[in-house]
Amino acid sequence: MIPPDHPRYHSLVTRERLAKCMLQGIVSPEGLTAHGRGEAFDYFLGERTTDSALLAEKIAAALLLSAASPVISVNGNTAALAAGGIAELQRACGARVEVNLFHRTEERVRQIEDMLRRAGADVLSGPAERLLPLSHDRAWCRRDGMFSADVILVPLEDGDRCEALVGMGKSVIAIDLNPLSRTSRKATLTIVDELTRALPSITRACGILSEDERRSLLAGLDNHYLLSEAIREMTTRLSHALD
Repeated sequence: MIPPDHPRYHSLVTRERLAKCMLQGIVSPEGLTAHGRGEAFDYFLGERTTDSALLAEKIAAALLLSAASPVISVNGNTAALAAGGIAELQRACGARVEVNLFHRTEERVRQIEDMLRRAGADVLSGPAERLLPLSHDRAWCRRDGMFSADVILVPLEDGDRCEALVGMGKSVIAIDLNPLSRTSRKATLTIVDELTRALPSITRACGILSEDERRSLLAGLDNHYLLSEAIREMTTRLSHALD
């Protein structure tokens, strides 16, 4: 039992959940390492949603709402941490939800799809094809999912798929706590925020943005600025860490 008054309660509960899902086969062992790396960057942010991240989340909502065929791509960590958040965002923006894995087995795909459905998401199913220009198993997707999407939200992404999707002419929204990663630098829009904070923020924005606000946000999209602001916010906090 983790006592709710523990100063690291949320972090410890998250770790326990990921470890449990790893034992069930939903999260890969490598996914635990990826989570720890992201958590380290979240310390630099003060474990909060910064002003630049909030702006990026509003732009993400505008992109999803303006898309003709938006898709939310989900891996094991995303499902374990935020299956309900994915379902709520889907209802808010109308995107399709598709499972895509680097460490892919049909059993893992089925388990993750089942977890998402139990949380209320409508998940694309059926046979996948090797449609993306990648040499590993993230190349597998569905023709009516990522392959035909114009906007794709890729939480907790790896950089080569992000780069491949952008190269196919798609707009890619990444959620990545590391503003220096290849994913962050190659994405159309990067949200430097923790997943379980970012998804509800995007969902809220989907419900309140007017058409004019969407157009204004999309016209001002500047990912280099957003990444620069994230780095500035991290370095500012680090410079005052011992004050």
